[in-house]
Amino acid sequence: MRKKQAKKRPLLPDPKFNDQLVTRFVNMMMWDGKKSVAFKIFYDAIDIVDEKNTDEEKTGLELWKDALSNVMPHVEVRSRRVGGATFQIPMQIRPDRKISTAMKWLISFARKRNEKSMAQKLAAEILAAAKEEGAAVKKRVDTHKMAEANKAFSHFRF
Repeated sequence: MRKKQAKKRPLLPDPKFNDQLVTRFVNMMMWDGKKSVAFKIFYDAIDIVDEKNTDEEKTGLELWKDALSNVMPHVEVRSRRVGGATFQIPMQIRPDRKISTAMKWLISFARKRNEKSMAQKLAAEILAAAKEEGAAVKKRVDTHKMAEANKAFSHFRF
């Protein structure tokens, strides 16, 4: 690296829940700089989660946080060239990267769903992930399986 590492910019907490994690999620979900649209989609999705929620003691935001933690991977495989061959090496993930990976997966798999609006898609994916099912959780399980399968190459760690 030639230049110094960029400093982490502080995020403002969102207006409704006063939570920085929500702002981070909305920033990832946003398209073409339309932040107000992204916030509306997120809040609508949380409202839908609240309505469909059968577990009365948990709010929509708590369910979203549960879904996010259920999607979070703990290990990932990284490619590494050793002597002309490429190996998939399992590595621990930094806490910051865990969160951003989980957010990316939740958003991308929500976008691929078949519901009508993005808010409904996101709400359905959040509810599925909170129950430890759905495509985003499957992605985490597959990532963990791949890391487990390549555990023999973990001595190549850098």
